[in-house]
Amino acid sequence: MRYAKPFALLLTATSLSPAPAADAVKADFNTHIKPILESACVHCHSEKNAKGDLRMETKELTLKGGESGPGLVAGDPEKSAIYKALLLPVDDDDVMPPKKEGLLAKGQIALIKDWIKQGAPWPDGVVLKQAPRIDFVKHVQPLLEENCLSCHNPEKTKGKFNLSTKEKAFESGENAPNIIAFNAAKSPLYTLTTLAADEDELMPPKKSGGPLSKAETEILRGWIAQGAPWPEGLTLKAKPKKAGVVNTPDTLELAKRIHDFIVATSKEKAEADMKNYDNKIPKTGVPYHMVAIKGGEYMLGSPAAEDKRGDDEGPQVKVKVKPFWMSAYETTWDQYQPYMINTTDRNKDGSPKIWKADDKIDNLVSQPTTPYTEMSFGMGTDGFPAISMTQHAANKYCQWLSAQTGHFYRLPTEAEWEYAARAGTNTAYFFGNDPAQLKDYAWYFENAENFQYSKVGKKKPNPWGLYDIYGNVVEWCIDQYDAKTYGTWASQAKNGVLDASTWVHSKTPYPHSVRGGSFDDDPDMLRSAFRRGSEPAWKAQDPQLPKSIWYHTDAKWLGFRVIRPLEIPSAEEMFAAWNNGVAKEQ
Repeated sequence: MRYAKPFALLLTATSLSPAPAADAVKADFNTHIKPILESACVHCHSEKNAKGDLRMETKELTLKGGESGPGLVAGDPEKSAIYKALLLPVDDDDVMPPKKEGLLAKGQIALIKDWIKQGAPWPDGVVLKQAPRIDFVKHVQPLLEENCLSCHNPEKTKGKFNLSTKEKAFESGENAPNIIAFNAAKSPLYTLTTLAADEDELMPPKKSGGPLSKAETEILRGWIAQGAPWPEGLTLKAKPKKAGVVNTPDTLELAKRIHDFIVATSKEKAEADMKNYDNKIPKTGVPYHMVAIKGGEYMLGSPAAEDKRGDDEGPQVKVKVKPFWMSAYETTWDQYQPYMINTTDRNKDGSPKIWKADDKIDNLVSQPTTPYTEMSFGMGTDGFPAISMTQHAANKYCQWLSAQTGHFYRLPTEAEWEYAARAGTNTAYFFGNDPAQLKDYAWYFENAENFQYSKVGKKKPNPWGLYDIYGNVVEWCIDQYDAKTYGTWASQAKNGVLDASTWVHSKTPYPHSVRGGSFDDDPDMLRSAFRRGSEPAWKAQDPQLPKSIWYHTDAKWLGFRVIRPLEIPSAEEMFAAWNNGVAKEQ
């Protein structure tokens, strides 16, 4: 990369980058302290995970402290728990951050000490939020070695910029500095990577593989914003860029093979042939139960007079639904865990690293990489709903199940889900409009045991035999969420009626539609018509960059159930359903 834009050097009191006198600039909360605390501390010290009974989202909470005493004592770092924890031995259970996450750099610790000595000034109203922590060796080093070092090394210093060592990276270049700790907006190492593909100053240039992905530029931005820590003595060397995973068996051709198996296996040809059925997952012997749902017509959405109605629930649209089966219960850990945890060595996209074209089709389906934490979060697995998977993971589970059973499974469309939930009714709930009856049918905020999910099937089912269709966990639909969807569908309806198999194909990672409400929701969010979209915050604690395509680690109330349409679609339609939208984070 060549960096040609001059910027003034940020004078900093840290050893994160070469700088003038250590007392040249005092630690500033917003510039220095906030990004350190948000990336290294808040994920363990917030409302959701108050380790040591310490929360750090606000000044008041941090001052209050926890089991180790006051978090902050203005003017006295030695009496401030958040500083003392930084100095503990690396193997101490109370060291902050923990050993597995990596200690802070000496310069970052020095900044925190300086800030506390100043009186720990914390601007009024500033609330800390968790941010991904960027690790130089894991995230930044491979990015620089694969994209920058070939032009900026001791032998080839294009633009007189040598990126091989910490000292050279911060000092060299025709218009140095190119990295300004805590100020990504004035660091050409970052800003030149964000230019348009046709810009002459784009780095790396288009001919050399640029531009970088948004995830890669975000790594650089986050690293610099957190102080650009660079381990002492670490030298970078140019390395070839790793090729993306292209040798995957999980393609349209695999979908065609699964389609042929389904056509040869499925026996039901007409609605009259449909019956409820029990089946077992061939690989595991775990049972599941499917409920036959006849086709029909209904009004999708809620009337204007419905209490607590959201604007995204209208205008109402008349929908024609083709017959399908829906699982009587939410997908349980018994069913999902063998798909999630498997012994096959996999690429990050879930495809097997070693495979043969004649392998069994279910073995060729992409499956999740191993989670970095126990995904039930201690709430139970035997008979409890599986949680915290992305829509992509749920889609691929449907493909995995289809490839074993010879039945086409997928997530329901929003229109199909609401049709099944209503069970022939047009009231706010399938039992009427009075939420006081909800306790008989659903787990929600007011009655959830231990404020967590419950085993499936403990409440009464709806009239069509579907358990927990309201509450317990919210359930994925296949659609991209859009508040204006129903207005669009109303204009597309033929002769005033919409086909329920219509769904909004994905264009972006967020939002995707979920339905039914959860154990953590109020009654109005359990209404048949209530809609909600997924958010990036659902995986805020995921430490990976880019974040996992398989897990929503912060959505402990998120699950799904599957449907099986009577009408078998084409292989191309199956492939679209199992590989919907954008799987990777941007």
